[in-house]
Amino acid sequence: MDNVKKVVLAYSGGLDTSVILEWLKDTYGCEVVTFTADLGQGEELEPAREKAKQLGVKEIFIEDLREEFVRDFVFPMFRANAIYEGEYLLGTSIARPLIAKRQVEIARQTGADAVSHGATGKGNDQVRFELGYYGLEPGIKVIAPWREWDLLSREKLLAYAEKRGIPIEGKKKGGSPYSMDANLLHISYEGGVLEDPWAEAEEDMWRWTVAPEKAPDQPTYIELTFSHGDCVAIDGQSLSPAEILAHLNKVGGANGIGRLDVVENRYVGIKSRGCYETPGGTILLKAHRGIESITLDREAAHLKDEMMPRYAKLIYNGYWFSPEREAMQALIDQTQQVVNGVVRLKLYKGAVSVVGRKSETDSLFDARIATFEDDAGAYNQKDAEGFIKLNALRLKLAAGRRR
Repeated sequence: MDNVKKVVLAYSGGLDTSVILEWLKDTYGCEVVTFTADLGQGEELEPAREKAKQLGVKEIFIEDLREEFVRDFVFPMFRANAIYEGEYLLGTSIARPLIAKRQVEIARQTGADAVSHGATGKGNDQVRFELGYYGLEPGIKVIAPWREWDLLSREKLLAYAEKRGIPIEGKKKGGSPYSMDANLLHISYEGGVLEDPWAEAEEDMWRWTVAPEKAPDQPTYIELTFSHGDCVAIDGQSLSPAEILAHLNKVGGANGIGRLDVVENRYVGIKSRGCYETPGGTILLKAHRGIESITLDREAAHLKDEMMPRYAKLIYNGYWFSPEREAMQALIDQTQQVVNGVVRLKLYKGAVSVVGRKSETDSLFDARIATFEDDAGAYNQKDAEGFIKLNALRLKLAAGRRR
């Protein structure tokens, strides 16, 4: 790639991006601007600033994006009840468009003509980052080192770092560290022993959750208040989006909620085994479906359920800024105008159960009609006779033809 003068690097301060920082300067002779996003990964980010300074970076951006992340990305996704392949709550996928958005904005601010990321050529993140870049800045130049260099193993990266004097934390004796990604929604683990899909994850790998069998013997009850499909309060206390997710991570983790061990289908065609901890997201998703169950019209709810796999796939594959995702979001958000009320949940040894739900303004549940006791004429049971006959007509005709 010719004429790259300045590049904005998505920089964590870890092994991959520290090596990339030096490699960019060596390979392209360009100035590097670093951008580190605080998405609630629970780590001190100042070491990333210090490491960037040590490596000669003059323009260093470290930004707290936790509220924007939950408010503008996680919550809209959860209004759709999005789950990929029936299990994965998209914790890594949903963070990438926000990082891409800020990289592009910083590139404009600093006059950079390129952006760079540390995603490998085998993974999904390269697609998510780059579709985000191009969806916001069509002419941006993108540098993806893993698709260019020959440092194609973590051992080679460690050797490069040692040779260049780049300090690396978290190296495990006898092998490479897990590849980990964390934000307020989840923490993921890949690599190491997890590359054997038969091997059980080591118990000391998990960071946010206790083992379900070691969780408290008494259940925890919480109440979540929803307004227009978003959680706005816990046990009656109003909290910001980031505060809500952080609190639910804590209480969920203490009850062993949110562990997942899954083999997923990557966008590039590879099956990949990963482990995830998503305690707060697991609770939120269960609660959201709980309040929708009494406030959403049946056909609106079914339409959302039909759309959900497509919506989840769009996020997983990096199409957050696509017109189809925005169109689907508009429809989803329209349905959420009536999703208001309170859900009571029971948390116990890894399980989340909805044990109560109510909406003073938008409930469609009518006890007079739903009752198994005398409904005093609220529902005429003979009305079902015509409904059944009409729906049985085509079945009777088909059965008669077969005889």
